[in-house]
Amino acid sequence: MADKKEKKEAAGIDAGASIISWETWEYPPVERSRRWYVIASILGLGLLLYSLVTGNFVFAVIVIMFAVITLMRDIRKPDRVEIHITTGGVVFGHDYYPYQDVRDFSIIYNPPDVKTLYVAFHGALAPTLTVPLEDMNPNDVRKALLPYAFENLNREREYLTDMLSRLYKL
Repeated sequence: MADKKEKKEAAGIDAGASIISWETWEYPPVERSRRWYVIASILGLGLLLYSLVTGNFVFAVIVIMFAVITLMRDIRKPDRVEIHITTGGVVFGHDYYPYQDVRDFSIIYNPPDVKTLYVAFHGALAPTLTVPLEDMNPNDVRKALLPYAFENLNREREYLTDMLSRLYKL
């Protein structure tokens, strides 16, 4: 836990006094077996062949982009980043999200697989920030956020995309 008097700077912006902080992965690292790559390659080639036979070239481009992105994520391993919940907002690595941009937050805690903080923002195009809690006590994180942001108690499960990414190691 960080000292409450410590100021956190994010990209040259004073983010306020740090209330609680921890370190987590930039994105979840996955270990894939040789079998996973064989199955993914067969599936990818099958989808690519199907898209070419049906003349759906946009789908072919999407399949190729998915393969390239997956390979790039395997080559570049994720970094560890610091998370700070401050009096001014949430700092994720070098990114700062002020509380006036935050619509709500929710904590999904089903250990050992799911320990996640979701921060939703105002605006239809703003993606939800997904922050792994790792070994953090979710009650401490909740207590730190409650004075500054609304807690969404209706969200009871992790997002489908997060669950599929975890299950299929995407």
